[in-house]
Amino acid sequence: MIPTKIDPIPITPIREKGTNSIVDWFEQNKQSFYTLGQAYLGSQQQLEELFFRTIIKVHKELPRYKNETSFEMWATTIFIHICRELSIDKSLLASEGSEQRQDVFKALDRLKVNEKEAVVLTYIKGFSHEETAQLLQVSAEKMKELLFVGLQSLRNEMGYGSNFNGCNEFHKDYLDYLERTMERSKKVDFEIHIYHCRDCQEDLDSFQDVMKTMLNLTDRLQDLSMPSSIMANIKSRLVEKEKRRDEKNKKRKNTGIVFASVFMLIIGIGYFSGAFSNLYYTWTEEDQQLRAFLQQDFGESLNLEAQSNGVKIKIKSAIADEIQTLVFYEIEDTNEDNQYVMNYDDGVSVENTFEIMSYDSYPKYTIPDLESTINNEEKNVYHGKISLLPLTTDEGVIKLKITKLHKLKRDASNRNDFVGYDDMGQETGEWTFEIPVTKQPSIEYAMDKETEIEGVQVRFDKLIVAPTTTILQFGFSNQQQGKRIDILNFDNLEVNNKKLEVDRYNNGYYSDSYQDINWTTFQTQFDSLLGEKPKEVKVKLQSMYVTFEDHKTIELDASGVYPQTFDYAGSTISIDKLEVGKPTKVVISDHEVENRAYDTLHFNIMGEDEHESHSMEMETEGVLIDKNGMKYDMNNYNVSYEEIEQPRYYITVQSMLLRSNNLGEAVVPKRLELYGYNAIEYLDDIVKISLE
Repeated sequence: MIPTKIDPIPITPIREKGTNSIVDWFEQNKQSFYTLGQAYLGSQQQLEELFFRTIIKVHKELPRYKNETSFEMWATTIFIHICRELSIDKSLLASEGSEQRQDVFKALDRLKVNEKEAVVLTYIKGFSHEETAQLLQVSAEKMKELLFVGLQSLRNEMGYGSNFNGCNEFHKDYLDYLERTMERSKKVDFEIHIYHCRDCQEDLDSFQDVMKTMLNLTDRLQDLSMPSSIMANIKSRLVEKEKRRDEKNKKRKNTGIVFASVFMLIIGIGYFSGAFSNLYYTWTEEDQQLRAFLQQDFGESLNLEAQSNGVKIKIKSAIADEIQTLVFYEIEDTNEDNQYVMNYDDGVSVENTFEIMSYDSYPKYTIPDLESTINNEEKNVYHGKISLLPLTTDEGVIKLKITKLHKLKRDASNRNDFVGYDDMGQETGEWTFEIPVTKQPSIEYAMDKETEIEGVQVRFDKLIVAPTTTILQFGFSNQQQGKRIDILNFDNLEVNNKKLEVDRYNNGYYSDSYQDINWTTFQTQFDSLLGEKPKEVKVKLQSMYVTFEDHKTIELDASGVYPQTFDYAGSTISIDKLEVGKPTKVVISDHEVENRAYDTLHFNIMGEDEHESHSMEMETEGVLIDKNGMKYDMNNYNVSYEEIEQPRYYITVQSMLLRSNNLGEAVVPKRLELYGYNAIEYLDDIVKISLE
């Protein structure tokens, strides 16, 4: 049977009582969520972490919750999002549970994400088709398609065979019939057909077996109670977390009392001490960015040193906040004239990552700075920085281990241009450091600004000012018909008449903010504001990457003469080749890129049977064009792509190889189904937002 739904609850008591009320609500409904969690995760450790993170996240996002959806559905979106994170989190491997993990779960794991979630939310969590469609943000028809394909894939994974042999026109009716939602007149016709068609009988029986397996699994999971130790451990962890927060607040309160006591003394000597600090670091620190951090008291000089194989590394300082931990370093080659840098992904590790660092973020990529004066003074010395994960504690000691350094490769014609790393010039060794660090707080400023950009609603939610970066959180409506923003690019951010450049290597990453399921939220990072209180913000937009929905069907005739052309999105597109074979080859092209509306096309090639299973390999050719229309040869390695102004890549030729999954058969294309296209739209909008 379908699992029992959770009774609706008033949200006001939860808001008033805070974390304890959220814990109580999850404890009352733990079995339903525990059952859902087991469809994603295979160990009790993961499930405990899942509930813990969900409770923290629900509490954090509760002020933004709106009553447009039920609290259960809203909490479930958070729960599923964290399920996804933990299912790919290598720090919480499900080793103790993976061997006993049931076969049906293993089959579920092999489904596509949206198909799996459609099946799990419907048959394990017990949501209706309409509720699941709302959670997955798909139409009712798409929802039915996901369920059908998901169950069909499960049927294959569970050994019933990969294809339905019954009549295609009745496949779409299996769900309605088995779930008893089919209209009576249609049901009679369906049953008459099933009675006379042996193939459809076998299909329907196997389809029903899969549904029964899912429902029987749900019954078994409902009977398998969630271990009491999980909620007990969660409560203990929450108490410890609250205790640390109280100690932190107490520390801040005591600091405030001390500050008040010596306030008059600070008035007398503050100018001189501040001036000395600024002057001291002006004299002693060459790195301008690090100097600015030290002058603002965001960190301290460390000068920790280690040497191996003739290469000396000095850790100059570490600046930590809630976004990242920046480690500033100096590397000197004492034997030759080489400049080396650190690469977080290769040769650099934090040995106590699990104890002191957060996995809610990702390390930022930092490109080597070859233009600075200090990196051009000596050929054997490089001054750089590396971004590590943010701290989970207010203070800590980072145990940094370095086993490999990468030799810089400069452009011979211009030493300030970064070409890459010299793979033949890697230096191995062992350099270890214990780096004391204190996490600095960030400040959030609500913006609450909504505007329309090129026909799409865009919302600016908040500005986050941290010592090492400035973050703009924004979103765009995903309810727009026919047009959707995928990426919004910024030119710069002007705060208090100070221009902050966008961090192009950490631009527009997804934010897991659950303000509204009808909006997609992103964050973009800019230069540091270094302690200033923002009063007025000007957001200068640069471009946006857009998806357009535009359905069109082009009939294909394998016996026809090619090339043939058709019109789409204001362009004339050519089908250059259609050759049936093993494999079948199809080539389409559009070389006219001037004023072309689309960059890339979304399409599929369908055979005689729309449920026919085949694979498609694709090779593409294209041309890179900047904002001013200048073309660039992709094969010219002397082109500095970093300097191209807002490049746009047009695909001009697409060559497809189609192979049938039924051995010995050839794919015979019958239709080219076009769904839409992507395009870059250049912008020059400026959005002004007052924070006062």
